[in-house]
Amino acid sequence: MSNGDIFVGEIIGTAILILFGAGVVAAVVLNYSKAQNAGWIVIAFGWGFGVMAGAYTAAPLSGGQLNPAVTIGIAIDTGKWDKVPIYIAGQMVGAMLGAVLCWLVYYAQFQANAEEEMAQPTLGIFSTSPTIRNVVANLMTEIIATISLVLPILAFGLTKGLGQSGTAVLVVSFLVVGIGLSLGGPTGYAINPARDLGPRIVHSLLPIPNKGTSEWSYAWIPVIGPLIGGALAGVIFNAAF
Repeated sequence: MSNGDIFVGEIIGTAILILFGAGVVAAVVLNYSKAQNAGWIVIAFGWGFGVMAGAYTAAPLSGGQLNPAVTIGIAIDTGKWDKVPIYIAGQMVGAMLGAVLCWLVYYAQFQANAEEEMAQPTLGIFSTSPTIRNVVANLMTEIIATISLVLPILAFGLTKGLGQSGTAVLVVSFLVVGIGLSLGGPTGYAINPARDLGPRIVHSLLPIPNKGTSEWSYAWIPVIGPLIGGALAGVIFNAAF
C-alpha cells in the first residue's frame, strides 16, 4: 500500500465511521429528530455499523484500521512503525471531516435544539465524557475497553477463514457493538483517540448555538487510555500467541 493510498483510505474510512457514530448519537439526543430517545442499544449498533461501513470502504486502500490504538497494536505486533504517522494523520483528518458532515446533516436540529428551554448538550454527539469523574477509574475503563477491542482484532488475524471470506470486518463491527453494550456505560467507550479528539476539536470550532464546553480538562483520558490499551494489547498478543 502506498503512503497516499493509506492516507486517503484512512480519511475516507474514519470520516464514514464518525458520520455514522456521531450521527446516531445526534439522532437519539437532539430535539426534532425522528429517532429521539431511541436509547443506548441504538447508539451501540449505530457505532458498530459505522465501523463496518468505514472499514469495508477503506480496506482496499489502507486495510481500514481507522483507530490509532489499533494502528499502535499492529505496529507492536509486526514491528513495522514506518507508516504509523501516515495512518494516524489520516485517521485524525477523517475524524474531523466526519464530525463536520454530521453537523451538516443535523444542522436544522442543532439550531432548533438551541431554541428549546431545555436544550440538549451537544458535546456528547461528538466526543465522550464520563458519568462519574474519577481519573483513575475513567482511565482504567478506557484502557480495558481498548484492550478488549485490539486484542481480539489481532487474534482474528490468526483465523484465515475470516480474512478469506471477507467477514473479519463484520466480526469486528459486532465486537464494537458488544463493547458499547458491556463496557460503554462508565465513559462512553471512546476506545479510539482519533474518534474522540478529532470531533472534540471540531465541536470547539463549529458555530453551534449554546453548545457548551468541549471539556478539554477530560480530553486527555480518551486519548491516552486507548493508546495505552492498544499498546498493551500488542504486548499481550506477542507474549501469548
